[in-house]
Amino acid sequence: MAYSKYSAKPTIVDGIRFASKREAARFCELKNLERAKVISGLTCQPKFPLIVQGKEVCTYIGDFAYIEDQKFVVEDVKGFKTDVYKLKRRLLLALQPGLDHREIGVQRKPQSARNITQEISQVFREAGRR
Repeated sequence: MAYSKYSAKPTIVDGIRFASKREAARFCELKNLERAKVISGLTCQPKFPLIVQGKEVCTYIGDFAYIEDQKFVVEDVKGFKTDVYKLKRRLLLALQPGLDHREIGVQRKPQSARNITQEISQVFREAGRR
């Protein structure tokens, strides 16, 4: 697969194409959280029409959406924030003031696989206590 103009390599997981390796990795993390019943209703590429004064200005497309602690959460995995993204995000938050929007950035220092495995194991242990 070819790289995008921002050097992201498209990756396929569970038959779903993701724009980057980081986005695919986040999907796997969220699937584990859903299995541990920390989150529910995980969806990919949720769409939000942004309507101002009765006219659709544009559509905001997030990377993921889910329910956490009875709260609707939208996530975007970002390595680079374009001006268009920043504008659409501001418009989304203005039109949906109660929305919990999270930006997941690319970590500059790679985290070891051991640490990630420990974190996932901890989530499953805590979920078992509920």
